[in-house]
Amino acid sequence: MSKGRIALGLAAGSAAVVATLLGGTLADGSPSAQPATPDRVEATASRALSGFSAGNTAGIVAKLQADVRARPDDVKSLGLLGLAYQQRARETADPAFYPKSEDVLRQALERSPRDLLATSGLASLALTRHRFREGLALGRRARRISPTTARNYGVIGDALVQLGRYDEAFRAFDTMARLRPSLGAYARVAYARELLGDQGGALDAMRLALGPATGQPEPTAWTRVELGKLHWARGEVAAAGREYRAALRAFPGYVYALDALASVEQAEGRPARAIAYARRASDSVPLPQFVTTLGDLHAAQGDRQAAQEQYDVIDAIGRLLVANGVKTDLETALFNVDHGIRLGESLALARRAHADRPSIDADDVLAWALERTGHCGEALRSSKRALRLGTLDALKFFHRGMIERCLGREPAARRWFSRALRQNPHFSLLWAPVARKALA
Repeated sequence: MSKGRIALGLAAGSAAVVATLLGGTLADGSPSAQPATPDRVEATASRALSGFSAGNTAGIVAKLQADVRARPDDVKSLGLLGLAYQQRARETADPAFYPKSEDVLRQALERSPRDLLATSGLASLALTRHRFREGLALGRRARRISPTTARNYGVIGDALVQLGRYDEAFRAFDTMARLRPSLGAYARVAYARELLGDQGGALDAMRLALGPATGQPEPTAWTRVELGKLHWARGEVAAAGREYRAALRAFPGYVYALDALASVEQAEGRPARAIAYARRASDSVPLPQFVTTLGDLHAAQGDRQAAQEQYDVIDAIGRLLVANGVKTDLETALFNVDHGIRLGESLALARRAHADRPSIDADDVLAWALERTGHCGEALRSSKRALRLGTLDALKFFHRGMIERCLGREPAARRWFSRALRQNPHFSLLWAPVARKALA
């Protein structure tokens, strides 16, 4: 898994993995966007639960707000409005939409406690806010309401992954795929295979996702970006670039493709173009992972002042996320440890995050924070846990190398640095150069 899969932000791909495998998206807010007809409002439900735009979301929100004002007890409109608010958060990077979503979804459940749409919507919201135990409980409640609804198993599996319960998560993904083969199901199968170190199998599953995405610009772009990330994790820079550019052809201006292309341009020796792509992404939707990319690119060029300006923005965004109910301990710890900020405090954050979501990514961030603060033996134990699934993640390999060096085991450290660079020579703007220098 790459650092981007757990980057602090509103997306999930993530991976993040911010909260769900499908991440956030950018809607078509142009004047030509289709009007909010009843059919398109209906489409908002399944699309928003998957993280994809159904079109003119702002128009849909306005229509649904009017419907709710006219019929305050209309459970269906309340549920759809809650999902539309979540989509607006993904499109704008404004977490103030999260409390709005929670409010109307809970109103829907007060009126109809077994409403599937509102229950699923609250489960998705919990995952987006990194409240994975709550998301798991809500996902299971949705499954009890409708055991044959495939997306319920996706929500359950997503939560279980973040809680480190991988066997259960993979069974949930298998059930989802069996009930309804879909883009979301194929994406989760790909993610499971990637976690288990089967990168070829992950690519095969993600290619299958192109079928359900056919004719839909944004889902096609998202799938192309995920394919590109899988190639990138294997060090296949040119193949990754082809996928990211295909994403932009499918959906011009797609911010996740712009951000990803920045890393490709940097790897191919075009730093000015890399910065231009990263700036377009961060200016369009100021997700923390985009701002971090831009800052790190400036740092790589030796412009510390420009880099620090971006890092200061990250701190402000983090405070805004927390104020709107998002748990950011793990992402904040990783950013701070990477950038040498308040290391003692960051170690405490990493420990707290690990207790809350004991995934392999949390193991790795904790290991990294421990190494940076000189707790080398404990760091090694955490690093071993981070690698227990066989995930082929160059950044985790690099962290292990730094831990071996911390323990005074230079030959072992060199082996891990070599493994990281073989896996992906450009795995990190900050740390790939450190690995190369260690082997020089």
